[in-house]
Amino acid sequence: EVQLVESGGGLVQPGGSLRLSCAASGFIGSRYPMSWVRQAPGKGLEWVSSIGVLGRSTIYLDSVKGRFTISRDNAKNTLYLQMNNLKPEDTAMYYCAKGWGDSGSYNPSGQGTQVTVSS
Repeated sequence: EVQLVESGGGLVQPGGSLRLSCAASGFIGSRYPMSWVRQAPGKGLEWVSSIGVLGRSTIYLDSVKGRFTISRDNAKNTLYLQMNNLKPEDTAMYYCAKGWGDSGSYNPSGQGTQVTVSS
């Protein structure tokens, strides 16, 4: 059974940092590009970032460029998202998913991890 378990979210003040993790099981994550997507309250799913199978290729939503860094540890079958200089507009439920780019076809299966940026 394919499982993606997100963790690391929380409440942080503007300008703060968080590191999200996504533990994959039931499939060999290193065979797939992986992405982070998010859903803010009352809004649709938004693609945030993607990483290639070897971790050498990365792409980002313009509004998070320079603040977020996606990475992966294929030995641990784990995906990460380091988020720095967080802004209130980053508040959302964050999910990881298999896939590359802003395809509009993501259907996250995990429970997600909530990130709330507020003073």
